[in-house]
Amino acid sequence: MTRRAVVRGVGHYLPERIVPNSEFEKTLETTDEWIKARSGIERRHFAAPDQGTSDLAAQAANNALKSAGLTANDIDAIIVATSTADQTFPSAATMVQHKIGNTKGFAFDIQAVCAGFVYALTNANALILSGQAERVLVIGAETFSRIMDWTDRSTCVLFGDGAGALVLEATDGEGTNDDRGILATDLNSDGSFGELLYVDGGVATQNTGVLKMQGKEVFRHAVEKLAKTADTALEKVGLGADDVDWVVPHQANIRIIQSTAKKLGVGMDRVVVTVQDHGNTSAASIPLALSVGVENGQIKQGDLIVSEAIGGGLAWGAVVLRW
Repeated sequence: MTRRAVVRGVGHYLPERIVPNSEFEKTLETTDEWIKARSGIERRHFAAPDQGTSDLAAQAANNALKSAGLTANDIDAIIVATSTADQTFPSAATMVQHKIGNTKGFAFDIQAVCAGFVYALTNANALILSGQAERVLVIGAETFSRIMDWTDRSTCVLFGDGAGALVLEATDGEGTNDDRGILATDLNSDGSFGELLYVDGGVATQNTGVLKMQGKEVFRHAVEKLAKTADTALEKVGLGADDVDWVVPHQANIRIIQSTAKKLGVGMDRVVVTVQDHGNTSAASIPLALSVGVENGQIKQGDLIVSEAIGGGLAWGAVVLRW
C-alpha cells in the first residue's frame, strides 16, 4: 500500500464587490475591449475595506470543510499560500486557524506569489506522506487590490481578490497512477529573474509598496516554463498529455493559458478557465478554479488533473493529482 494525499473537500470565497472593466475607463486611458483583448479578463472581485486576506481565507476554509463533512478540529495542519498577508506577522494561517476555531493543529504561510498554491500543495503532500499530518487544509488567498499602482494600466486591471481551499486527507493507495490523490509534483525557481515581477516595498522601505511587472518578459518565461514543469510532473508517474482530463492552470492571462495548453498538446476543451470572472488572484487562482470546476460539474472524482503556475521569484511548478 502507498500513502496518498487525497482531496476530500474543496471550497472558495469571493468578495461581494464585482469590478467590471468599464470601471477602469473612468480613471485610466483604457477600455473594456483593450483589457479583454490583452488578458481575457472581464471582471474581478475586490475585498471590502474591512476584509483582510485572512478573512477571505477563513471563508474559503469553512466552505471546504463543509464540502468535506469535517469540522475545524478534524484538521491537523493549515497552510496558507499568500503574498498579501494581513500583517508581516503573525502569519495569515494562524489568523485563519483562530477564525475557524481550530485549536489542535499547527499553521504556517507559504510565499511563492502566483506559484504559492502549487508550493503549498507540495508541502501538504510531504506532511501527509511523512506521517506528520492526517488532514491538511491548504488555502490560497490574496488581496492584491491592496498592492496595485492605480495609475499603471498595464498591471492594475489584471488582478483581483479571492480565496480557495482544499482539504487533503491521508488515504492508502495501490501505488499506481490510477490512485486518487497527489501523484507527482515539480517545483522550480530562479532568483536571477526577480526584477521581472516584484513589489517595491517591504521592511527595508517601511512601506507596503506596489506591484511592478515586465509583462512581455513574464509572458515569455511563463509559456516555456509552465509547459515544461507540467510535462516533467506527468513524466514522473509515466503519464502524458493524452491522459489528462483537466488542466487547471494559474489564471493570469488567457493568452498564457492558451499558449501553454497548445505547447502541452491539450485542447482548450480540457482546460478550466475562470480568468474572465476573477482576474489574476495569484495564489488563490488555482484553488478558485478547482472549486468552480467542481461546482460547474466539470471536475469529477477519478479525473486526472494537472495544475501549473508561475510567479515572482521567478518561482514555478506543477502538481498532478487524481480527483
